[in-house]
Order: sequence, then C-alpha cells, then structure tokens
Amino acid sequence: MFEFKVLAPCEQTAARAAEFVTPHGVIRTPVFMPVGTQATVKAMSPHELEEINAQIILGNTYHLYLRPGAELVAEAGGLHRFMSWERPILTDSGGFQVFSLAKLNKITDEAVVCRSHIDGSEHVMSPEWSMRVQELLGSDIAMCFDQCTPFPVDHDGAAEAARRTALWAQRSKAAHTREDQALFGIVQGSVYDDLRLQSAEAITALDFPGYGIGGLSVGEPHEDMYRILNLLNGVMPREKPRYLMGVGYPPNIVEGIARGVDMFDCVLPTRNGRNGTLFTSFGRVNIKAKKYERDFGPLDPECDCYLCRNFTRAYLRHLYHCGEILAARLCTWHNLRFTLRLAERAREAILAGTFPAFREQFYASWRDDGEAGA
Repeated sequence: MFEFKVLAPCEQTAARAAEFVTPHGVIRTPVFMPVGTQATVKAMSPHELEEINAQIILGNTYHLYLRPGAELVAEAGGLHRFMSWERPILTDSGGFQVFSLAKLNKITDEAVVCRSHIDGSEHVMSPEWSMRVQELLGSDIAMCFDQCTPFPVDHDGAAEAARRTALWAQRSKAAHTREDQALFGIVQGSVYDDLRLQSAEAITALDFPGYGIGGLSVGEPHEDMYRILNLLNGVMPREKPRYLMGVGYPPNIVEGIARGVDMFDCVLPTRNGRNGTLFTSFGRVNIKAKKYERDFGPLDPECDCYLCRNFTRAYLRHLYHCGEILAARLCTWHNLRFTLRLAERAREAILAGTFPAFREQFYASWRDDGEAGA
C-alpha cells in the first residue's frame, strides 16, 4: 500500500527524485504540501489546488479535533470526502500546538493538558489521543506525537524534548492501528548536533515508513538549519522519505532538497499572499508598494499561474488598496503555484542531472530585499 522509490539521486549533492505510493495516489518528490489547517487551504478551492498541481495537502489534527470534531469527520466518510479532496493528505500530530500554544499547556511525559484557544475548555493531548484522532480523520500519512522546542532553547531543554519525543514515538507506534495510513516518526534536538544524532538513532530504530525533521524554521539562523540537515543526511535511512516540517521559504526549500529532503510544508506562501508579499522568479515583491501603481506588466513573466497569465501588477495593487477579497485569492494562488513549481523544477533538474546548475541559477536571480522587479 505504501512504497517509496528513489528514481534519480544527484551525484554532486544529496538531492533525489523519488515516488511515494499512497492509497490516494503517487506523490512525486521533491514536493511542497499546501497547508489546509481546518480542512481547507485558505482562499483556495480543491479544484483550484488540482489546477496548480498540488499533489498532497496537510490537515491539522488539533484544530480539526476542536472543530468540527474528529468523530464528525469520520461520520462524513473521512477527511478526503469531508473536504472533497481525492489526492493524498498528511495530518500533523498536534505536537506543534504543544510548542505554539505553550502558554496554554502543561507538559508531562504522560500527556499535555491544554486549554482551547477558542473557548478555554481543558483537553488532554497524548500519543494515544493523537493516533485516535488521526485515524478518525483517515489521512494517508499520520505523524507521531512530538514535542517541538522554540529557538533559542538551552541544551537541557532540547534534550528533555528529544527524550520525550522518543518516548511518545514508541507510544504512538504502539497505539497506531490503521494499515492504510503511514505513520512517520519525528527527529528533534534543536540545533545541537549530539541531540540530533541521538534523536535520529532512537526514532529510526523504530523503523517507521518515513521520517519528519522537526524543530527547524522556528527562528534559528538558516546556517544552523543547513548544518543540521547535512548532519542528518548522513544518518537517516536513504530508502525512506524525509519531511522537513514547517519550511516554505524558497531558498530553504532549494537548500533542503540539496540535503536530501523530499517533502516540505508551510503556511508562508498562503499567509504572505494574503498580506501582499509575493514570491517571484526574481525574489520577493511587496505588491502594495506605490511603484506598482502604473505597472501594467505581469507579476512574474516566468510564472504559469492564473494571476500571471491574466492580470497586471497595477490591478493587483489596486485590489489590495480597495480591500478586495480577490487580492488575497489571486496572490495565494500565485504563491502556492510558485512554490509547487519550484519543487517541480528541482525534480526535473534532478532527473535531467542538472540540479547543481538549477540551484546556481536560482540564486543568480533571487533577491531577498523585498524590492524585486524594481
């Protein structure tokens, strides 16, 4: 039911093109996964996601547990049917909310006692809770319950979270029963080499069908992220998919692919799009800037999305300044297509044996000062 096959490794880097077979289709990697926190990718319909070639999307266990409830989703036929999405779905474990809602949580080895950010009601989150909810949701890929650490965090704090993550991984695996759902373990350890190696050894020893790399893109310098990815590339199983959690910034995606990562997800493309910050082939664009008031060219001449094929920068700026919903819709559409296409182009380059040249070309054109296209 699940099969991961590397089709083409890059000789000069750790990049690889692969296929991951799931019950709802084949995922061709490297791949970016749009985030559909509450059973919807904000501002996008399932039909539009198919049009931009989203192969797999992510749902959030914690939020769907609170609203509308995992039992209701199961009664509707599972998350695929509930949201009318027939391609693969990955659900996170709820563990990220242990990190992001830390002020509302009390963490012990047994469980996390948290208060809902919606109504203040008390809930108990544990590995067994996470497996039950994800099995009710019926995603293709489920994630072990884990503890993510903030940045900075001292060595003792990171060690405690990594130890607890390993304990929870054992309990997640013991509680998980759905054979049509692949359960991924998660490697933690913050930016500490020794903890990352210990976590990778403990998690991979449990022989999961795939592995997440958590605790990065939480504020650490990019150089630390890349160092940790280099370290883990040398010890994580090459025959299993690797998922860098919460990463969607284009240079990070390119560098993650170069270091052996197969899967990425992040709210950055959709969140930035709603706020008027756009990714283009030449860098970031703040479309609300006055210099675009009479710019009647396409946002990105190299992009094939609906926005870039039909509308001008001037029109897009006008929509934002008028507060029109269409602005957020079009910019979300573009940012997602750009990010998906970035992974597609990387895959094509790996298959063609030209990934190093692709990587070099990306940096030759990418500007990160927010003033691209001036």
